[in-house]
Amino acid sequence: MTDSSAPKTATAVAEQLAAVASPTYAYNSQRFFKTGPGQYGEGDVFVGVRVPDTRKVVIANRDLPLPEISKLAHSKIHEHRLAAVLILVDQFKRAKTDEAREQIFDLYMQLVRAGRVNNWDLVDTSTPQIVGGWLLTRAAEETQLLFELVASENLWLRRVGIMGSAAFINAGRAQPTLQLCELVLADKHDLIHKASGWMLREVGKRVSVDELRGFLKAHVKQMPRTMLRYSIEHLSPEERKRWLAA
Repeated sequence: MTDSSAPKTATAVAEQLAAVASPTYAYNSQRFFKTGPGQYGEGDVFVGVRVPDTRKVVIANRDLPLPEISKLAHSKIHEHRLAAVLILVDQFKRAKTDEAREQIFDLYMQLVRAGRVNNWDLVDTSTPQIVGGWLLTRAAEETQLLFELVASENLWLRRVGIMGSAAFINAGRAQPTLQLCELVLADKHDLIHKASGWMLREVGKRVSVDELRGFLKAHVKQMPRTMLRYSIEHLSPEERKRWLAA
């Protein structure tokens, strides 16, 4: 059991993760997250902690100070960085003031730009809540940051840009996602095809299937096959066949 009275430090979190690590799971994770030469996760290091176990450690350290979260996020070990962003998500949700949320958002974006949020699970479990959640409350900036990120040459910044639109979808607003997905139609990376197709699917599911169909009608011939397949998953089998044949 973790001593709840012990000081909350990045080192303590790392030790708690090490205590539930498995070399076998680490090996499998290295393969699953494509860490080989030339692959998207090249060089990433895993110690082999399952996500449910990581979340237990996160709960035990949910009040980790921001400087310690930053230290944890700068680790070379993947599960350390995952724990760091999950703690930030928890703190963002519990924050009582705009000032506190802004501090968390600012730290998160520093980590994004420093290349510490650098795999799809790190992005997908934190960007919608922190980036999307913050921008959704901003009357002035709103989605501009997402468009700047999508224009980046960096794969993970582009994915953050796409996934940040999830908060707008959940608020019933499809346009940011539709506009962002239009910008990545020619993107070469499969992980962007998957993310954009996923967000389009959510538009059809949570906002308006007609808005999804409008996007498909305008762009189906340009859409990468993976993007198209993801986007139409919730349509009927007959309609999916029509779009795939288009």
